[in-house]
Amino acid sequence: MTNKKKIFLAGHNGMVGSAIYKKLKLKGYKNILVRSRKELDLLNQSKTFKFLKKHKPYFVILAAAKVGGIKDNAKNKDKYIYENLQIQNNIIHGSYLAGVKNLFLLGSSCIYPKHCKQPMKEKYILSGPLEETNDAYSIAKIAGLKMCEYYSKIYNLNFKSIMPPNLYGPNDNFDLETSHFYPALIKKIYLSKLNNKKKLNIWGTGKAKRELMFVEDFADAVLFFMKKKISQPFINIGTGKEHSIIWYAKYLMKQMKVKLKVKFDRSKPDGMPHKCLDISIAKQYGWKPIDNLNKGFEITLNHFKKQI
Repeated sequence: MTNKKKIFLAGHNGMVGSAIYKKLKLKGYKNILVRSRKELDLLNQSKTFKFLKKHKPYFVILAAAKVGGIKDNAKNKDKYIYENLQIQNNIIHGSYLAGVKNLFLLGSSCIYPKHCKQPMKEKYILSGPLEETNDAYSIAKIAGLKMCEYYSKIYNLNFKSIMPPNLYGPNDNFDLETSHFYPALIKKIYLSKLNNKKKLNIWGTGKAKRELMFVEDFADAVLFFMKKKISQPFINIGTGKEHSIIWYAKYLMKQMKVKLKVKFDRSKPDGMPHKCLDISIAKQYGWKPIDNLNKGFEITLNHFKKQI
């Protein structure tokens, strides 16, 4: 694939999409097609179909999605399943109708069962019940993954899915009502230090383990696999490492040079007990994981400081 090919990047203003957009431009891709939500509502089937038919991109990267943390997922299951299914259906089917041959759907490690064997291999999908708090989002992502798989087989297309772990970085969501755990911890700890508070409240037991990946490293992986012929329907991308929530809290307190007394709200859910991806298949293609936790933290914190 040359850098002159037309690429439609859906969701370029989000955390993941903006990181991919940045990397594409740095790598010399000049024909990048983007639209804001006001310019193109991806929930609108007719407008999405017409847009794809008019522009006929060579490659579509589907980074647009409704995403959020445990609280928002559990509270708004109707919106998570409807909006994600609608966006995926419109772009995947619309791409097929427009003659697009190449598409990447960006998914989530939430597709795996709640008590999945660790690390989570691609073959473990649909091997058990999903985590209850985010099952609506997970079901939508699984449906999108399968849609890409079936369209590829039936119509001889290169529609593939990439599953990242928890991502963080610039343009992350720091709203405590809707954010994921890591940006929430950054905000809580930083504001506690700023306001001379002594306590840190954490949902659940703090024992749940999560795999974190800096969003710019994930964006590099997306560009890497755009140039590969992937034989599997989907592949995992991550660091291959996981730590507990309390480990991340202590790490962030150390980085921000503050000591807080941690209080666990055990009335709140932990979510999945473990979420570490097996990345052996991705490595077989020559890709190597990057673990930029320190660098990623500094960039993310500086971005957050500009928002407050």
